[in-house]
Amino acid sequence: MASLPSATADIWASIWSRIRPLRWWLLAGLAAAFAALLAWLVATAPLGRALEPAKQPSLIITDMNGKPIARRGDYKEEPVAIARLPAYVPAAFIAIEDRRFRDHLGIDPIGIFRAAVTNAKAGGVRQGGSTLTQQLAKTSFLSSERSIKRKLQEIIIALYLEARLSKDEILQNYLSSVYFGDGAYGIRAAARTYFDKTPEQLALGEAALLAGLVQAPSRLAPSRHLDRARARAVQVLAAMAETGAITPAQLRSARPADYRPGRKVLPTGSYFADWVLAEARDATAADYGETVVKTTLDPKLQRMAEDMITDGLARARGLNVTQAALVAMRLDGRVVAMVGGVDYQASSFNRASQAQRQPGSSFKLFVYLAALEAGLTPGDTIVDEPIEICEPGQQPGACYAPKNDDLRFRGPISLATAFAASSNIAAVKLAQQVGIKAVAAQVKKLGITGGVSIYPAMALGTTPIPLIDMTRAFAAVASGRYPVRATGLWRSDPPPEAVTPAEDTAATWPVRTNMLQLLETAVRNGTGNAARLSMPTWGKTGTTQNHRDALFIGFAGDLVVGVWVGNDDNSPMAASLVGGGLPARLWKGFMTAALQAEGKLQRVAEVAPVTIDMEALVLDADSMELNLDGTLAAPPEPPPAETLPVPPEPPQP
Repeated sequence: MASLPSATADIWASIWSRIRPLRWWLLAGLAAAFAALLAWLVATAPLGRALEPAKQPSLIITDMNGKPIARRGDYKEEPVAIARLPAYVPAAFIAIEDRRFRDHLGIDPIGIFRAAVTNAKAGGVRQGGSTLTQQLAKTSFLSSERSIKRKLQEIIIALYLEARLSKDEILQNYLSSVYFGDGAYGIRAAARTYFDKTPEQLALGEAALLAGLVQAPSRLAPSRHLDRARARAVQVLAAMAETGAITPAQLRSARPADYRPGRKVLPTGSYFADWVLAEARDATAADYGETVVKTTLDPKLQRMAEDMITDGLARARGLNVTQAALVAMRLDGRVVAMVGGVDYQASSFNRASQAQRQPGSSFKLFVYLAALEAGLTPGDTIVDEPIEICEPGQQPGACYAPKNDDLRFRGPISLATAFAASSNIAAVKLAQQVGIKAVAAQVKKLGITGGVSIYPAMALGTTPIPLIDMTRAFAAVASGRYPVRATGLWRSDPPPEAVTPAEDTAATWPVRTNMLQLLETAVRNGTGNAARLSMPTWGKTGTTQNHRDALFIGFAGDLVVGVWVGNDDNSPMAASLVGGGLPARLWKGFMTAALQAEGKLQRVAEVAPVTIDMEALVLDADSMELNLDGTLAAPPEPPPAETLPVPPEPPQP
């Protein structure tokens, strides 16, 4: 064992004897690599990045009347010029953040040692060792990752900045870009946000408060923690006096800063604001300050929608339904109201645009469009009878056998009756007759992407589709144009005002007229009867397996509206809750109020009141039976619930 150290020494000696002749080459290689890195920085480092507008500038989102409803993004104003600022403004930042700023070369070993001693005495982090130059390098050129690699990059960039820029230029870049809390980047934005001033007008106490924010912008923001911000400002003033930046007399006369916001406090979001934000960003260029984006949101209709959803679910106790969504748009896709849930503060998840839920029988819109384009008409006959659809190798009895809601079969009926009664068997048979690909083509034509299930049960709406996309599809039928793109940005051209056939519809989309007939029959005599208005009304109900989702989507006048109810955990609702019940009545309540407010629906005796009739909610409108001539027959007792008997399917490929 005593020979081990000697053996190790021999190994290292052998390695060194081989490396020694190459040592100068290795050093030269390292020097060349470092020179190449510096050359790359010289060629590519965007020195002016700190002075550029924010990548995601502040947007003020307004409704159609120009009233602000939300503010999103980073607020950054134009850069400052050090020469135009009171001397105590930059001095405050130097005193509290980097006392040796004028003396070091980008990194400060003395400052690092002093911070280490202070932190050791305090038993925690009380001071940072980074210079202002390093902070600029970190915030303008690097990510917020905490690693040795990033720290080394920070040091290299700091040295480079010191070599390329003057001290005042570095300080100017820093003050123009550092974060001050409340979304404000740069001292010009911070001065406006907290004091409604320009940085050139800042008093000594205000400059000290802003300098103190840099350490912890959220914890010290004067909008929420004025006492903390003032206490930190006292430390800044003491540091300024200690370094000679201000005199003892100035220290004594400095007044505590008051919070006087220069920007109106607005919500950061809402269901509609969150949804329209991406479109608004795509339509606006990065710029300093705040950009006002006018949207299509109608505040009257939005209040009606929110009140209808809140009131409707409050009255639906006992039906085990906890969530709802509503989206209302004009015929060309301009969204005028959106409710993504019962409480945005509790959950900002938008069930109108983000939730992937099965549309149930409302999906039959695409099945019947495919059938009509294949040459069938509403008067053609289909046999409502038991069927089995077997895959190759399947034995009878193990095949897919769709059922109707009431477990009854109507025999030969017209397509109009089958659609109005929401016959599951008829929909599955039609999809098999025209082909799944033909149905999928209709889905794509009406603007819904992502594909659909390839299994027979797809005809019953087993493919998850967001409510807003289903509503867009109905808007296409309503307007005679496809696809309809949902938009929230204001345009000056007026949207269409009524559901009337366009002049060229017969040539470009000949089956639309028949589809309108089917949708009107579904409301007048079918499962959507609870949504009928005192004016022409079109729509379709939808209820999914085990009553996990219930929908009504329809249009009247110049509004297309979709309503969904269900639970976030996908748990079943009450067996009596179907698309022709609560969703249809919520739809009717909103449409009645909206069209009356716009003067497009007269107040007549046959129009039901907006309030929800709880006894009527349990009426299974989706399972009303129609006579063969399309008239409404008395519902069976007790009314059975519409479901979609879908067997387990393998994952969609």
